[in-house]
Amino acid sequence: MPAHGPTETTYRAADDRYEKLEYRRTGSSGLDLPAFSFGLWQKFGTDYPYETQREIVLHAFDLGITHFDNANRYGPPHRAAEKFFGRVLSRDLAPHRDELILSTKAGNPIGPSPYLKGGSRKSLLTSLDHSLRDLGTDYVDIFYSHSPDPATPLEETVGALVSAVGSGKALYAGLSNYSPERAHEAAELLRAAGVPLLVHQPRYSIFDRRPETGGLLKLAAEDGFGLVVYSPLAQGLLTDKYLDGAIPQGARAHNSAFLSPDAIDDGYRERAKALNEIARGRGQSLAQLALQWVLRQPQVTSAIIGASSTWQLDHNVTALDFPPLTEEELALIDRYDGSGAGADA
Repeated sequence: MPAHGPTETTYRAADDRYEKLEYRRTGSSGLDLPAFSFGLWQKFGTDYPYETQREIVLHAFDLGITHFDNANRYGPPHRAAEKFFGRVLSRDLAPHRDELILSTKAGNPIGPSPYLKGGSRKSLLTSLDHSLRDLGTDYVDIFYSHSPDPATPLEETVGALVSAVGSGKALYAGLSNYSPERAHEAAELLRAAGVPLLVHQPRYSIFDRRPETGGLLKLAAEDGFGLVVYSPLAQGLLTDKYLDGAIPQGARAHNSAFLSPDAIDDGYRERAKALNEIARGRGQSLAQLALQWVLRQPQVTSAIIGASSTWQLDHNVTALDFPPLTEEELALIDRYDGSGAGADA
């Protein structure tokens, strides 16, 4: 059901794209995902140049990143990121559709209508149809309930995910931002319906360790689903961007609703500088350390990264080229983990 007419392209995928990244099995399923997934949460709306966005996405595929994470909410405006990716898919990546894992989410508010938010069957399945049109594809590989909706029976939300898979419009079901208790309930309902939960997508970073402390890592191992984690760099706080105390022009702390300039305080800088020294001692950047840290967990199948340039993408995907973190280094990192930053996607 292509929504975008065919267009000539000069793009040719790199022949060695599957020699660059580690692939990991997703929970107890048969699906492998790249250690790094590419997220279109921010900087893929209409406020950024299309050709720059296209160059980054195609470079990601050339690096072996086959999983592209989207949502109806991503923009601005809402749905813009999916429409952008639909253009790239039609123009450049259509010959490689079978090599791609495309995911989308629904349930977070995207408008004032009661049918443009929440976990109802109406909201989720209507949104999925919109996403398929915007992406220009007949199916997505993973369809997520973006957030739990306490006002809707969990059986109804899960039933919509089961219907999406049963109709062939999605191959797998996922959850995002669910508490461990509610995720377990959903996993049990999905399993009973013959549609096992493939993945849960939580926020996880050195600065936000709730998947560890709240029991989600343990639950993933017990229930057999993988974790695809977002914000592993804590919205840029786990990079060298803010170490000198200034906020660079164009940084997320200036222009994102998900990171307040107030987060760049003395306590943050003290922790970040200490973590940066640990990274420097290993010959890597703070961002590379932070990515390697989340991927050390066997339950973490993939870490979602974004990028504003191909250089940034190249830099981040080399995180796993460094030696594993030692017990001594992990203990030292624990001293400076701090509290979470940013907000749910």
